[in-house]
Amino acid sequence: MAIERAFLPLHNQPVLSPMKAFTKTQYGGPEVLHLEEVEKPTVKEDHILVKVMANSANPADWHILRGEPILARFEFGLFKPSIKILGADFAGIVEEVGSGETHFSAGDRVFGETLQGGAFAEYISIPATMCGKMPDGTGFAEMAAVPIAGVTALQALITYGKLREGESVLINGSSGGVGHLAVQIAKAYGATVTAVCSGKNSDFVTLLGADRVIAYDKESIHQHTGKYDLLVDTHGNLTYRDYRRMGQRGVVVGFTTLQHMISLNLEAKLRQYPLTQFTAECNTKDLETLARLMQAGKLRVHLEKTYPYTDIPEAIRYIEGMRTRGKVAMVWG
Repeated sequence: MAIERAFLPLHNQPVLSPMKAFTKTQYGGPEVLHLEEVEKPTVKEDHILVKVMANSANPADWHILRGEPILARFEFGLFKPSIKILGADFAGIVEEVGSGETHFSAGDRVFGETLQGGAFAEYISIPATMCGKMPDGTGFAEMAAVPIAGVTALQALITYGKLREGESVLINGSSGGVGHLAVQIAKAYGATVTAVCSGKNSDFVTLLGADRVIAYDKESIHQHTGKYDLLVDTHGNLTYRDYRRMGQRGVVVGFTTLQHMISLNLEAKLRQYPLTQFTAECNTKDLETLARLMQAGKLRVHLEKTYPYTDIPEAIRYIEGMRTRGKVAMVWG
């Protein structure tokens, strides 16, 4: 379900109900983002209008911003962006509820996401099915960091990975946004977790609950001979041979190159290896499952950096370095 695109750029047009937003009119790096006033969206049927209090930055943001890989442009605009306001993850306060919506009320603290953009703004009108209620005691910056990373981790492990209590799982890329939440979720579901990360992040991942840590700069994961019920690759550099050698089944979250993704999936299909690659679909049920885990103290977000909203381009530039421990948030107000 796509977000209602009720945003109009200023450019020589009067703005009746203005709000601030980061807009883009071309593909490129963070430098193509501009903070300007646009029209505040109106709430539609089955939507909620949220006053945004915080966002988080995700790899999806800079992929969409740059129009990479090129295949993404068939969805987001072939020659120039079809969606002017970037941003997926947010947390905020419900200002207005559209007709037909009964789960949320004005004043509720909510978090959610949409890959259709619109979150890097003071307000977002979004389908209610893409939001969840924030648990008591949590902050906006913390919860803005949960949706994409948390739903991806949950669906990789449970929806597609079919992880069961007592099973063993290897999580490649365990210190990043998705990975550090996946370690905690796997432990909450009763799994034995082996985490792969750099040596400098070993202590961090151990504190998250990993039963064993493999430092890839000390031991090559491509030569590791351990056996696991499930392999989850959030980094995207495991080969078909790695999956076959180490895991009974596998789930791919990220990939390093388009060629690697195609060859990996093709070989797995030809040899009938149970490998799943997916794009997470945000929904209220999964968001509120994550909220319950946080309320119970079984899941926490590590915020490496927090920026003011005016530095959203800098936040995206930072995560493009692909060395973030946990998440990066941006706060409005």
